[in-house]
Amino acid sequence: MWRRIAVGMATTTAPGSGSTLTRSCLRSLDLKGPAGRLEALLNEGSPDAPYAALLCHPHPKGGGTLHNKVIYRAMKVVNDAAWGFGWPALRFNFRGTGLSEGVHDGLAESEDVCAALDWLENEYKRPVVLVGFSFGAAMAIRACCSRNANSATLASLIALGLPTEAEGRRYEYRSLARCSVPKFFLSGDHDQYAPASQLAQIVQSAAQPRQLALIAGADHFFTGQLDSMQQALQAWLRGQFQ
Repeated sequence: MWRRIAVGMATTTAPGSGSTLTRSCLRSLDLKGPAGRLEALLNEGSPDAPYAALLCHPHPKGGGTLHNKVIYRAMKVVNDAAWGFGWPALRFNFRGTGLSEGVHDGLAESEDVCAALDWLENEYKRPVVLVGFSFGAAMAIRACCSRNANSATLASLIALGLPTEAEGRRYEYRSLARCSVPKFFLSGDHDQYAPASQLAQIVQSAAQPRQLALIAGADHFFTGQLDSMQQALQAWLRGQFQ
């Protein structure tokens, strides 16, 4: 159902925003997932960072991995001190992607998100900001809106390029109506998989607090607009956490 959405999702890491970047320690990890080992990378942040972040990549059938450029750029915002945060940031490959074990399912990947959240919560003992792009955003919503037992440890949910339709099918996210954590929806106003009117309806159906921002001229992949995506993400995070 997500295959066409995945087309064009580059897997090569992109450079930062152009600002002076502060290095953070990069650790390669194996997480224990419900379908086996999950390959992961952790960008360690400031020792006294008040939050940690988890970032979920787009559809693996279209080449989406933890190195996807949208996810990489979002990671730089939350992790690099030059953007004002310096949080530990965990990226991982969904089951069947890269060195992660298991087989792609399309829905059960939400369980991989839960496993990565559990690892971050156990490792850092601090609230987690959950960020997903496209398929990763859908899996993040599916995961966090059903995590009743641990919802207190989730600081916010950020959905980048959340799809609403593809291949003649509409996608709904009814669980957002009972998801009370602060939510930020960031997309392009030319997103070919999320007409602005449809996305606005989904956001309107979500529980408060919620916010929608559209980047003028940007498509689903934020082509040529990654800097604008980073700036919009930074602005919302500053308003929410600083």
